[in-house]
Amino acid sequence: MIDAVGRPQSVLVLGGSSEIARAIVARLVPARCRTVVLAGRAGPRLSEAADEARAAGADVVETVDFEATATSDHRELFDGVFDRWGDIDLVIVAAGVLGDQSADEHDPEATAAVITTNFTGPASAMVAVADRMRHQGHGRLVVLSSVAGERARRANFIYGSSKAGLDAFSQGLADSLVGTGVQVTIVRPGFVIDRMTEGMDPAPFSTTPGDVADQVVRGIETGAPVVYAPPVLRLVFAGMRHLPRAVWRRVPG
Repeated sequence: MIDAVGRPQSVLVLGGSSEIARAIVARLVPARCRTVVLAGRAGPRLSEAADEARAAGADVVETVDFEATATSDHRELFDGVFDRWGDIDLVIVAAGVLGDQSADEHDPEATAAVITTNFTGPASAMVAVADRMRHQGHGRLVVLSSVAGERARRANFIYGSSKAGLDAFSQGLADSLVGTGVQVTIVRPGFVIDRMTEGMDPAPFSTTPGDVADQVVRGIETGAPVVYAPPVLRLVFAGMRHLPRAVWRRVPG
């Protein structure tokens, strides 16, 4: 179980090769997390994430094949994870893609792929794991959303709307879990300088996977329902979400 200072003993990561998730795991393992289950697409990146967890000192590190868009497989997959490893203290929902707005907005299939990967798939998986966590009576879901979901911009409305859907779903799921012993933390990073944004010009208040991980771990320890990374974005978007639409559409990409 998560102890009195917010340290989980086991973690399941949906999107196990995510750089932010890997950074979170790197901080959790030395602080008592002994079991790490990484769910993601089989390949070098998932294997590297597993090797990092082992090097950090985890006693048990396993990988399982997970495709966010294969929603019909989610119930069986995650029932199998919980049946094999028992109670899971922490589930990190990190599966997602950025997409290419300039091309995707003219391609119906590409648009659907971004939305399915970022919202529909994770929502399906979250229902499956939440049922098991509700049954065990404890645990925390950490959902990697984005400030892009606060208000979709012209420059990234496909990605932004997918994160807005995930964010709203997570808020509702959190409310449905009140009284069960299971809690939800929604993480809203700004522009993260990592593999996914390689080649893009950093936006104001940019951050890194490591800095996001620090904020997430602090949020787990304090039981925060929402975490912004960096924290200043909480104030920034408190104002930006109320800008007149004529002004908002001129916000640069």
